[in-house]
Amino acid sequence: MKSPILLPQDQFRERTLARDKHKCVVCGSPVNEVHHLLESRLFDCGGHYLDNGAALCQDHRLASDTTEISVEALRKHAKIVRVVIPGHFYNDERYDRWGNQVLPNGTRLRGELFQDESVQKVLSLGDALRLFSWWVKYPRTMHLPWSQGITSDDRILLSLAHFLGLEVVVTEKFDGENTTIYADYLHARSLDGVSHPSRDWVKNFSSKFAYSLPEGWRLCGENLFARHSIGYDNLDSYFYGFSLWDDTNTCLGWDETLEYFEILGVKPVREIWRGVFDEKAIKALYDPEKDWGRCEGYVVRLAGSFHYRDFRKAVAKFVRQGHVQTDDHWMKGQITPNLLA
Repeated sequence: MKSPILLPQDQFRERTLARDKHKCVVCGSPVNEVHHLLESRLFDCGGHYLDNGAALCQDHRLASDTTEISVEALRKHAKIVRVVIPGHFYNDERYDRWGNQVLPNGTRLRGELFQDESVQKVLSLGDALRLFSWWVKYPRTMHLPWSQGITSDDRILLSLAHFLGLEVVVTEKFDGENTTIYADYLHARSLDGVSHPSRDWVKNFSSKFAYSLPEGWRLCGENLFARHSIGYDNLDSYFYGFSLWDDTNTCLGWDETLEYFEILGVKPVREIWRGVFDEKAIKALYDPEKDWGRCEGYVVRLAGSFHYRDFRKAVAKFVRQGHVQTDDHWMKGQITPNLLA
């Protein structure tokens, strides 16, 4: 199947209406307007793809906005086969109209537009708000243009413009399991909360401070108990924190994050470089002549605070080539623990 073609806004409207014969795809009533299946603001490009549009009457447009009718149902009504999603979304996940992830049990996770005033207003017209939890999936981290260890599922940051002139912090990228901690829950990137021996240590560790996190706050970091592709033998902890988020889904600035980590007893990831964004200096941080066998790469983030919706413009990573050294998944076999100092 060919890649979807991004259309100018006027052509998007005209071609969608022509495909749908100027009729609502749900009820067949005459219409003259089209609707984005996934909100255009979720796309850096505006999302004007034919496979992301449908002709809808006023009633069914409202049903789409309130998420009473799902994106999947609208695709079926419009006979759309290709699934078009923003580049920073995951192909194997379901999303509602506003980019909130929909779990198999119907629960929804707060997405990047959830707290937007216009989204809150329209969701309140229906019954959708009761379905949301405080859980938030850690976003996809885009690769820097010079990153080497890129797989077919990864996405590359095409522009560095949003870093220019701003202070950034570069930290070591650990080879562990991305873990999010709330006052009363803990999950990996998958959010399934499945018990596993590799997670026992971090669950016990988080119980010592998690209760003090305010409602709606979460702490994100790397669980390094189990050896993945890289083995560590001199860790200060089996858990290193890299971000802290408040109840407005805002990532705290790096200095404030470090203050909280010190209070909570959480080790922060190692800081490698800090300063006003300098592409040449940051590229030079990786020296292939040195022993990188114990380091997966590095992460660049804005030193200041930023909202969840701006994550893909505030955080990016470099992964060295060949960092994956084994095909044996650490969760399926016997665990080899990393070593503390």
